[in-house]
Amino acid sequence: MKAIATQPNLVDQVKDALLAEIASGKMSPGERIIQEQIALALGVSRQPVQQALMLLRNQGVLTDAPGRGLIVAPLDADHVAHIYEMRAAIEGMACRLAAGNISEQTLKQGSAIIELGRKAVASGAIVKMIAADIKFHEFLYSLSGNPLIGPAMATHLTYTQRVMGEVLIEDQEPRDIWDQHAKILEAIGKGKAELAEKLAKEHLIHASQFMVSRLKTT
Repeated sequence: MKAIATQPNLVDQVKDALLAEIASGKMSPGERIIQEQIALALGVSRQPVQQALMLLRNQGVLTDAPGRGLIVAPLDADHVAHIYEMRAAIEGMACRLAAGNISEQTLKQGSAIIELGRKAVASGAIVKMIAADIKFHEFLYSLSGNPLIGPAMATHLTYTQRVMGEVLIEDQEPRDIWDQHAKILEAIGKGKAELAEKLAKEHLIHASQFMVSRLKTT
């Protein structure tokens, strides 16, 4: 891990750095978390590390270790299925609300994220692939016009990153999901609300089936 500069959102930066380490497989399920080592590696004090660890614990990425302390939580396939079930319902709604409510400039922003995602897949870099995917879904939330969707989905997206990392590490030929993303964005841009909702739901249902099946075979 690289040292990061102190900024107002330092806790979030520490959290993101830790999540990237876990998602990329550098920290394995069951591995004990040592605050002092993390603080030293990131070049920060223990306080933001402690706060970041509590956030990740509350979001299911970390769990209590036997005795005391925290460890990287093992993944629960049933919990993953439940998260994707919820995401399908809410993100479908977000895309329906977004349809027809998008400017040409915003549409270009979405297209740029899709291009970023395609490049990430081509690079094979797990952290980049995950970051691009999360960025696209957060972009969809912002298009909905409902300010409650993003915060409500934050915890689920954090756990999703953990799941994606676990699967991508084992997957020698990661799926290119960006054609699906492009079709969702196209439907939104054309104001096809029902189609946008349908495509978003199908995208997440298929993702759930893929992720859960991979988790059960690893």
